[in-house]
Amino acid sequence: MIEPYEIVETIRMISSENLDIRTITMGISLRDCAGADMDILSARIYDKITGAARDLVHTGEAIEREYGIPIINKRIAVTPISIVAESSKGDCVKVAHAMERAAKELGINFIGGYSALVHKGYTGGDKRMIDSIPEALANTERVCASVNVATTKAGINMDAVAHMGRIIKQAAQLSAGRDSIACTKLVVFANALEDNPFMAGAFHGIGEPECVINVGISGPGVMHNALQKLGPKANFSEVAELVKKTAFKITRMGQLVATEAAKRLNVPFGVVDLSLAPTPAVGDSVALILEDMGLEKCGAHGTTAALALLNDAVKKGGVMASSHVGGLSGAFIPVSEDAGMIEAVKSGALSLEKLEAMTCVCSVGLDMVAVPGDTPDYTIAAIISDEAAIGVVNNKTTAVRIIPVCGKQAGEHVEFGGLLGGGVIMPVNKYSSSAFVGRGGRIPAPISSLRN
Repeated sequence: MIEPYEIVETIRMISSENLDIRTITMGISLRDCAGADMDILSARIYDKITGAARDLVHTGEAIEREYGIPIINKRIAVTPISIVAESSKGDCVKVAHAMERAAKELGINFIGGYSALVHKGYTGGDKRMIDSIPEALANTERVCASVNVATTKAGINMDAVAHMGRIIKQAAQLSAGRDSIACTKLVVFANALEDNPFMAGAFHGIGEPECVINVGISGPGVMHNALQKLGPKANFSEVAELVKKTAFKITRMGQLVATEAAKRLNVPFGVVDLSLAPTPAVGDSVALILEDMGLEKCGAHGTTAALALLNDAVKKGGVMASSHVGGLSGAFIPVSEDAGMIEAVKSGALSLEKLEAMTCVCSVGLDMVAVPGDTPDYTIAAIISDEAAIGVVNNKTTAVRIIPVCGKQAGEHVEFGGLLGGGVIMPVNKYSSSAFVGRGGRIPAPISSLRN
């Protein structure tokens, strides 16, 4: 039974605390599109996407109107293109353009899955597809790419890590006139998940059904307001209890939207991703939640402990409110998308090294971090390797979405627009990792991976 006060409370969360459903993401299998010719493959992919998702945007908008719940993005994730295009001859970028055309026709915000899984090694198709990523992202607006370079079971593919350092630099250079925006649509993963609804890292895993609906929730503004009302004298047990209860309420709304969308589209409901995903809107910030716990600024000593409490309590509260929880689930810390994080960087409280420490206990990794455009590819690769090591050793998903902004230096401002936000270029360690990255090969899996 939903009580009247719960309805009023939800209306208040939506109207004044930035509560929304961040995304409805339809996962679509493209495995039956494979063929020997890239033009034929591209045509099949376009037809499959536009056919399967023809009612996605309309359905999302109808649910918004009927329930009064804002649904910010309607997205699509597809089977990793490196798998689908493995036997196709020709330019992989043709597939990216087919994905772009389909997304534009459907009114989709982003389409993910221009992806490859190379945590243990490459196939010929993987190599061709990854090499095409810079051109594909620079010449499309909605297409998102990801590459998985490590898992707890396989270790870290350092050849792939070095390769991705070069790919990121190329993507930055090809979109230099737009503040290297192509890099905002590229994620490098360790332990990538098959049911992640959030871009830029979403793809439709090979263990997923033909078509599925996954939903990603939001809610940092709601959590921030709840903690402000709790006051500074509450102890951490009380803080954790409030976060759990608030996460439960937010997730209940996500479960409602997910099941309703799946029913109307006649596809299976997959998961609700519990992640607190911030936006550039004032007040809709994970950094402010951490400061509500008593930190003068996000990045001060104690930030990692505060984030650990938040991440754990969000999962504990949310998991009871949904029949199927998945994706990344927890708290996101994308720097350019979080007004509080941006302010912490500007004030000098938050450094790249502190962000890395925070990723040990949060849901993803170094996300939407802008760095100087002259940062070497081997430094970017070394940053990826550090983040991958955190994921591999701790058996969790980590990721790097880093933007070397061509022509800009540390301290300068960059603006990407929309949900991508903007912020300050962060300095990187000046000492070289070239010889380290140049060794290549594979960093072995940790002993903790031997669990059979």
